[in-house]
Amino acid sequence: MTPIIVMLLLTSLAGLAMPLGAVLARVENIAPEWLERELRHSVIAFGGGVLLAAVALVLVPTGIERLHWGVSCAAFVGGGLTFLGLDILLARAEGSASQLIAMLADFVPEAIALGAGFATGEPTGVLLAILIALQNLPEGFNAYRELRASTGLRPAKIVLAFTALAMLGPISGLSGYFLLGDRPEMVAGIMLFAGGGILYLTFEDIAPQAKVENRYAPAMGAVLGFMLGMVGHMLTVAS
Repeated sequence: MTPIIVMLLLTSLAGLAMPLGAVLARVENIAPEWLERELRHSVIAFGGGVLLAAVALVLVPTGIERLHWGVSCAAFVGGGLTFLGLDILLARAEGSASQLIAMLADFVPEAIALGAGFATGEPTGVLLAILIALQNLPEGFNAYRELRASTGLRPAKIVLAFTALAMLGPISGLSGYFLLGDRPEMVAGIMLFAGGGILYLTFEDIAPQAKVENRYAPAMGAVLGFMLGMVGHMLTVAS
């Protein structure tokens, strides 16, 4: 298959992890107290671990290879400040879709970077796609439960909406492939920008939600999420 076909398949599959997470979140009749207190928090922590792996193993290392240290720092901090501003706007608006917006805010730039990476033959494209899918799964889970708790939307409508939003993956990938394939410095900046935003999101939103008194599985969920990122990174390097 041509690189563009592979890229479209990977971005589509990564995006479809969002409605898959929502489908999993619909299971509410099996040990509801355990589901709410431990499994949900473990899924949140797992997503946090995967996000940290994406930042530490793909986004930052790839980005700083191509940019001056000052530009790298500006892009990274700029991503954090942008997510901070988004956080403030959501808080003032008392929005009920913060998880959904956060999910899309890191999914879109990562998919753009993935598409551009395939255009330039960047070997981290497959790993980035795997990490995007792994982070979209728990984020879809959490966003579904947030929307169900705060809106009157029916479960089927939320899953359908998440399925439609998954198409942002191939659209963003195509944008990166055709518009940024010959601009590696800009791709590096997008990766660092996304990395800064994800790191802010992880410590401001995800990590605090993962904590449960007298429960230890969530913290291990973060370790396992990061471990999967390590495995993907090592397999990519080995190949």
